[in-house]
Amino acid sequence: MRLEGTRSEIAAQLIDLEAGLRQLDLWSEVPPAAEALQSEQPFSLDSLEFEEWLQFIFLPTIYAVLDSGGTLPERCAIAPMAEETIGKKPLMTEALMVTLRDLDRLITEAD
Repeated sequence: MRLEGTRSEIAAQLIDLEAGLRQLDLWSEVPPAAEALQSEQPFSLDSLEFEEWLQFIFLPTIYAVLDSGGTLPERCAIAPMAEETIGKKPLMTEALMVTLRDLDRLITEAD
């Protein structure tokens, strides 16, 4: 039963993540080119901005895992990368960083 509660908490944090990206005007209505989504680099850093990776790869992937009842990653550590990328922009990003830290914790602790 705890796993279902955790999955609900993760889903709520994903909604908060989208809202935070939109609030900071980091949400794109236009997806990147298909080639950009095929990168094999961590976080697709060679082809996407980190916020694009969150929107077009991370969010759909975690939503799909939650919807299918699939296995979540054993470890999630996206907040440090967000701090190095989005966190260095001249934006008020603290609420977004809190959401990402919560997601890291919830996904890592989900068994």
